[in-house]
Amino acid sequence: MKTAAPESALELANRLRPVLLQLNRQLRRETRALGITAGQATFLHLIRTTPGIGAGALAEREGMSAPAMSGYVARLEAAGLVTRTRSGLDRRRVGLSLTPAGVRVLRAVRTRRTAWLAARLEALAPGEQAAIDASIGPLARLLETAP
Repeated sequence: MKTAAPESALELANRLRPVLLQLNRQLRRETRALGITAGQATFLHLIRTTPGIGAGALAEREGMSAPAMSGYVARLEAAGLVTRTRSGLDRRRVGLSLTPAGVRVLRAVRTRRTAWLAARLEALAPGEQAAIDASIGPLARLLETAP
């Protein structure tokens, strides 16, 4: 484990990026084992945390086209994970919500990913676990400043 301070933010970024990408890839694999893609898991999470969000707003939030998002939502709906509901105030507006099956799948994704990560963390020395714990706050702040 390298303990010296990096020469620059660029050097640190070059060492951190591949590790984060590999970690993300592995967590995505854990999602696929449940029969959904990591992207679908992301959409389910966003719908759960933003009840009633429309497909257009979801597309905008994810930086995709509305027609592409409509296709994703249609597949989630066909799988019985999402339901569309017309607004009582504006019948033109259709909001999305998770079905009980969608909630179960999302819970299973979180459980499976957490179990995978916990098993790997347990294999690390206490000092290594402490170093990872100490990095969580700064890593979270990187996301707060992301565009």
